[in-house]
Amino acid sequence: MKKYNVAILGASGAVGQQMLQVLEEYQIPVDTLLPLASARSAGGKIKFQGREVEIQEAREDSFQGMDFVLGAVKNAMSKKFAPAIVKSGAVYIDNSSAFRLDPEVPLIVPEINGADALENKGIIANPNCSTIITLMAVAGIAKLSPIKSMTACTYQAVSGAGQAGFAELEGQMAAAVNGGDMQCKVFPTQIALNVIPHIGDELDNLYTDEEMKMQNEGRRIFHLPELKVNCTCVRVPVMRSHSIAVTVRTEDKISVEDAKKAVAAFPGCRLIEDYQGRNYPTPLDTSAQDLVWVGRIREDLCDEKGLTLWCCGDQIRKGAASNAVQIMKYLIENK
Repeated sequence: MKKYNVAILGASGAVGQQMLQVLEEYQIPVDTLLPLASARSAGGKIKFQGREVEIQEAREDSFQGMDFVLGAVKNAMSKKFAPAIVKSGAVYIDNSSAFRLDPEVPLIVPEINGADALENKGIIANPNCSTIITLMAVAGIAKLSPIKSMTACTYQAVSGAGQAGFAELEGQMAAAVNGGDMQCKVFPTQIALNVIPHIGDELDNLYTDEEMKMQNEGRRIFHLPELKVNCTCVRVPVMRSHSIAVTVRTEDKISVEDAKKAVAAFPGCRLIEDYQGRNYPTPLDTSAQDLVWVGRIREDLCDEKGLTLWCCGDQIRKGAASNAVQIMKYLIENK
């Protein structure tokens, strides 16, 4: 069996750490693992396949001999190192938003448009976490009839802000119980016992860049350039796993029963009809695994060609790390 040299750019962060775990779980045949991070994190140790591996400082000459590089860094660092990665001959699977709307870079959810990844020119983009989870939930329905528009409201866990998001919610919950001071550094206001209906930077149309990702990225993934999405993104006091309430409007009317069958049959999805006495998933149900759980499928009361559903998925795994590893797995199996 051929083995592959794999680098993780951003190995010390929450997504990078999860990538390491998923590589092992998926039994990816790794020969050499190269964990990379900033100079601040270099020298630390990570565990992989039963041994300790030292994190190295990422440099432009770090990628020679690598087959794949999994990116778990912010846009600026991704853009900085992408040319060197491509020049080295490795395939860069990037979790930042740096290249998601670049027409030369495939934007991939393997279960939906995996074949697009085979046309890469050295860079493949991982979509936004809420986009991945939402599109996975409705992809089975899209096979029955093209989606014309979606209205979505996301309920996003603090995991979307990385390790600092976890720490802030934990600190505020402790303060709420013990009467301490509420420290707000990561989020614009208190997140414990609260919700914040604003994620990202506000644009001229008064939507945030986080809210526009579902439309802009959904058009590319579904190959629907006219797709319209109205989205409101809300931060909620949940540790991990995002939830989305979404209404899809299709070209043809689809019955609730046909939609359920399509969702249940779609790879990577789990239809919830009777789970612990309920017909819906929660973030706790879906944490630490890769399936997108879908429930409460019902007719939209405003549009006869609309269907409304609720879905949940782990933001760190399927929304980021696992999707990246699945892209790599797809390339290995199909190239």
